Amino acid sequence: MTEMRRRSYSVHREILDEGAVDEMAEKSDSKTSLYEKVKSSMRCSGPRLKSCMLGSFPVVSWLPRYSIRENALGDLISGISVGIMQLPQGMAYALLASVPPVFGLYSSFYPVLIYFIFGTSKHISVGTYAVMSVMIGGVIERLAPDSNFMIWDNVTNSSIVDTLSRDAERVKVAAAVTFMSGLLQILLGLVQFGFVVTYLSEPLVRGYTTGAAIHVIVSQLKYTFGISPVRHSGAFSLIFTVLEVCYLIPQTNIGTLVVSIVAIIGLILAKELNAYLSKKLPVPIPVELLGVVIATLVSWQVDLKEKYAVDVVGVIPSGLQPPVLPDVSLFGQVIGDAFALSVVGYGIAISLGRIFALKYGYKVDSNQELIALGLSNSVGGIFQCFAISCSMSRTMVQESTGGKTQVAGALSAIVILFITLWIGALFEDLPKAVLAAIIYVNLHGMIKQFMDIPALWKSNKVDMVIWVVTFILTVLFNPDLGLAAAIGFSMLTVIFRTQLPKYSLLGQVQDTDIYRPLEDYSQVKQVPGVLIFRSSATLYFANAEMYQDALGEKSGIDITKILSAKKKLEAKRKRHEQNLAKKAKKAAKKNKIDTEGEPEREEQKDIATIEVDVEHDPSLPRAIILDLSPVNFLDTVGVKTLRGIVRDYGEIGIKVVLACCQTGVVDNLQAGGFFNDKVTKSCLFSSVHDAALHCQSAITDSHKYEDITATHF
Repeated sequence: MTEMRRRSYSVHREILDEGAVDEMAEKSDSKTSLYEKVKSSMRCSGPRLKSCMLGSFPVVSWLPRYSIRENALGDLISGISVGIMQLPQGMAYALLASVPPVFGLYSSFYPVLIYFIFGTSKHISVGTYAVMSVMIGGVIERLAPDSNFMIWDNVTNSSIVDTLSRDAERVKVAAAVTFMSGLLQILLGLVQFGFVVTYLSEPLVRGYTTGAAIHVIVSQLKYTFGISPVRHSGAFSLIFTVLEVCYLIPQTNIGTLVVSIVAIIGLILAKELNAYLSKKLPVPIPVELLGVVIATLVSWQVDLKEKYAVDVVGVIPSGLQPPVLPDVSLFGQVIGDAFALSVVGYGIAISLGRIFALKYGYKVDSNQELIALGLSNSVGGIFQCFAISCSMSRTMVQESTGGKTQVAGALSAIVILFITLWIGALFEDLPKAVLAAIIYVNLHGMIKQFMDIPALWKSNKVDMVIWVVTFILTVLFNPDLGLAAAIGFSMLTVIFRTQLPKYSLLGQVQDTDIYRPLEDYSQVKQVPGVLIFRSSATLYFANAEMYQDALGEKSGIDITKILSAKKKLEAKRKRHEQNLAKKAKKAAKKNKIDTEGEPEREEQKDIATIEVDVEHDPSLPRAIILDLSPVNFLDTVGVKTLRGIVRDYGEIGIKVVLACCQTGVVDNLQAGGFFNDKVTKSCLFSSVHDAALHCQSAITDSHKYEDITATHF
């Protein structure tokens, strides 16, 4: 390997500027017009229509080639496992969304079938997700709070909540926001807006989900303690909710608390046992399902609701709900929340989808995923579901139990359908405290993400700041506003990093064409008479002025001061010439001599005595090379800045050339009017080494000319 790394190579060619490269490579100036692009995109053909159909309905492309022998058994086991897991999670996350538990089962059925048809990921498990559910719960508590449904009870002579009316209204709100988020996802997918996920960096997503997990935990405290705090909305609502829970803790229902503690401990122990036996068991133990079944049996036998006032799930209707168009009047009130849901749901799903696609060697279409999730949510909204995304825990189970295609997801939906049609009513005595316990235990993965902070501190402090700030904003401003604020902060860090780049002077690694920062390497030498300057960021309006200042600081040249001194010198010289002209004119009148005679020679002599030759100052470089290799675009301000640098330094006798290999930057220079009769492409080179050799050659020629001139005179 050492010999391989130390193999040498040599290239013998002329020094090439950009103009010479264009001529050798025969650069084409022809560009496709906008009309041609539109015409080409609208052109229809048989192969193109087929490709469009297969892309829009992925199931058509892979299902006919489905291998029963290779995939059927794994998908069957995986589908049953995930379907069993969907039952307790769907009911638990319905509580997060503030809707009856049965709607969690609907949300685990309809959207999953839609994704089976339109999705491109073979391994992710779509369905109810904690973060999405708590975001919907926030919308519902804002638009349909308990206070809107208070009625007077003549039996107890007190106000009680009309739960039937409240739940009906809350289902309408959940369906409306889900339908709207689905439409937004479809629209974003149709306009090829899948790149939006690039604004959701991994530190941002992990900080956001951790902050959302805190909201989830706080929202479930009422089921753990058996109390009824008023749920606040808006900024700092989490703090107010926690304070109210603390105030109501003396009213804790002891029976509910005992059920919660036992359920949490039992689930944790069972999951630890599951992890310990994972390599020995072909299929993971369905811990949540066992917990739900056991808790339901105990609650039914002991009659926890009547004897200990433990809140239970209640009536679970059998069968499916008929489709109902969402309430259009709610769309205006939920559009902001719908957009946040669409971005968060897509970001989480595509992130997991890409992980497994990379692992198993297939491609996930980001825009098609947007459309698939959008259709899942919009159709789900019509069937009164709430917004779905991808669950990490279910996805891991689906993959680990042998799931290889989207068939596993379809089979899990069939399991949920069977439960909903025939055995859902058996879970009516299930304590809600057990569902809250399932949520707590399933959130342990998100809580472990706090360990990201020390890891990011060591690897990238800016990413750590993004994680921490995202977490704080999410906790303080709720998941919807917190996400918008976190994305804004993340984009600000990008701006700050471009405004605070690293500026370096480069030197040459001996006997190579490689250049490195002088301050970072001890065995690099500055090219004699040449200063090579580089910025680590692109050059645009936000940092153009700093680029000029850094060039002056690194080079030690106060260009403003020198140009000011030069202007003063020019003004002084002009005044001196004017005075000499006046004296010559007077002398001509008096002595009747020609102004072309002796006085003019005296004038020239006097002018020479005040002339300052800046170019020959040994402290100044003969040439400056601006290395633009890190620059990926130039705006008009950036082009104007470079043009000003070339002009200003040229006025004091320092030649400025550019080194850039990116065609896009060259096009920006051309379009920005950088090149003209005086500044041609001969000042632009494809590499720093070409530019350095050119400058050295120019300096050598200049020295030769100076030597000849000095010898002659």
